[in-house]
Amino acid sequence: MAGVAEANETTPASEAAGYPVEVQPMDRYNQALLDNARPIGWRNPTPDGRYNLVAIGSGTAGLVASIGGAGLGAKVALVEKHLMGGDCLNTGCVPSKSIIRAAKAVGEIRRAGELGVHVPDGVSVDFGAVMARMRAIRAGISHDDSVQRVTGTGVALYFGAARFTGPDTVEVDHDGERVTLRFAKAVIATGSRPKRLDVPGAAETGYLTNETIFELTELPPRLAVIGGGPIGAEMAQTFARLGSAVTVIERNGQLLNREDADAAAIVQEAFAADGIGLIFQAEVTGLRRTATGKVVEYQVTGQPGELEVDEVLVSIGRAPTVQGLGLEAAGVAFSDKGVSVDATLRTSNPNIYAAGDVASRYQFTHVADATARIVLQNALFPGPKRKAGDLIVPWVTYTDPEVAHVGMYAQEAEAKGNKVQSFVQPLDHVDRARADGETAGFVKIHVKAGSDQILGATIVASHAGEMIGEITTAMKAGVGLKTLATVIHPYPTQAEAIRKIADQYNRTRLTPFVKRALQTWMSWRR
Repeated sequence: MAGVAEANETTPASEAAGYPVEVQPMDRYNQALLDNARPIGWRNPTPDGRYNLVAIGSGTAGLVASIGGAGLGAKVALVEKHLMGGDCLNTGCVPSKSIIRAAKAVGEIRRAGELGVHVPDGVSVDFGAVMARMRAIRAGISHDDSVQRVTGTGVALYFGAARFTGPDTVEVDHDGERVTLRFAKAVIATGSRPKRLDVPGAAETGYLTNETIFELTELPPRLAVIGGGPIGAEMAQTFARLGSAVTVIERNGQLLNREDADAAAIVQEAFAADGIGLIFQAEVTGLRRTATGKVVEYQVTGQPGELEVDEVLVSIGRAPTVQGLGLEAAGVAFSDKGVSVDATLRTSNPNIYAAGDVASRYQFTHVADATARIVLQNALFPGPKRKAGDLIVPWVTYTDPEVAHVGMYAQEAEAKGNKVQSFVQPLDHVDRARADGETAGFVKIHVKAGSDQILGATIVASHAGEMIGEITTAMKAGVGLKTLATVIHPYPTQAEAIRKIADQYNRTRLTPFVKRALQTWMSWRR
């Protein structure tokens, strides 16, 4: 990787000219990204008869559907309006996790003294180098989503705006040149976009979203984060550790409102240790500019408040991308919640399916991948249809510590008529967590009372995202908590907490009657 001086170099405008899309800053890394994701001089192919499958959108769902379909022998076309790779590559998972890793290193150095390791000069962060590293990583990964890879699989790739013109036709407009694609089946995979902040002064003042924050080359000294969900929480902690004075403004009473309160409380304690300000039960009422920054106006239980910062990051959720697609002409039902689909991901037009954020309540890259695979089978092959409701979906919020979850929460399971028994293993009783100095966390598993059937789990730990897979696999395979007690976990690992919970469950099976019977048996065996 280039050194800091090299990494911060930008390309003269004359050399950067010619790209149909700009990604700021236009340095050599972003040019490499564009060479893969939206190259200069691209010419769309000429449509060649009817396609087995047309995919609209080249994010994870569109890529999996189109490349997978071509690999199965289908004649496939893929349409992309902006950049190959969609949100995950360009403005989501890849850039965010790259800078989160830098922020985690800062956290590790700051607490090194607890381990007996002293860093005399403290932590010095070169924000420009952190962001350059991110852009270099993104450029490298972009090869996997590139035009070269996609077309190399036999997919016909079209850049431009897609619009349905009938129940089996899509028009693609590329800089005024229009072509019509006919299809037997189609999949809408247009993803989602950040929700806008609709308060007075927001448009005039301006604010960042996940689509623009990764364009920064200078660290904002003061940053307000509106929204304490997963994206807001991840970026708040990251920018605080990289040197910003960060305040989170959240309308609910805790961070990560979807998660259990005990999980959110641990993350909030970590935020307090990082010096992050937290304002809960707050309703943002306006933004305005001043001579020295931007002011966020808000109310807490009717009492007004103001916060002046240099930048504002808005992270208040995501909206499915359904505008301008001509869905009415195709007979596809939709709303502001996305494209309406049945259990098999088929829309109201029986030949059109939808996958990923545009049709799923789970807006994750791995769900986009999984739903695209369901569409491939259901759209291209006869026989029994796969159902999206059968998916067992884990997710992770990449704060430090991480929060991972799979299945149902206890209250959710009870609302569905289940009697729930929950087991919790605090990490301060797990040897590896104690050795690592990472005891603020737990593993919690819910089972159906009277059985060992796992209904859901939450893990709060430094590497919770790596641990949740074991429980997800058990749920998918129908393996109960009793069986997990027989799985040998390497010692010492934090994942041993899962085995400890399984041991907890097994001890509940030792009822007074069983215990007396065992004592009688052992007495007889003397």
